Amino acid sequence: MKKILEGIVVSLGMSKTAVVKITTVREHPMYKKLVKKDKKIKADMSDLSLSLGDKVKIEETRPISKDKHFKILEVLKK
Repeated sequence: MKKILEGIVVSLGMSKTAVVKITTVREHPMYKKLVKKDKKIKADMSDLSLSLGDKVKIEETRPISKDKHFKILEVLKK
């Protein structure tokens, strides 16, 4: 089963690649406090027109390059 995640575009410096920040909120197992964790993922943006701050949906795919294992499915919010 492929992972489908939602995140915000934080960088468009590379050609055909966008950096998407994924934020997850979990409860700490011992202290029961909510903890935020951010992760930056490089995703392939085939021929989409994106701008910084766009909310996008990304899907796991075969390795496209050394660091790219995701592709952008759709833009949720401009």
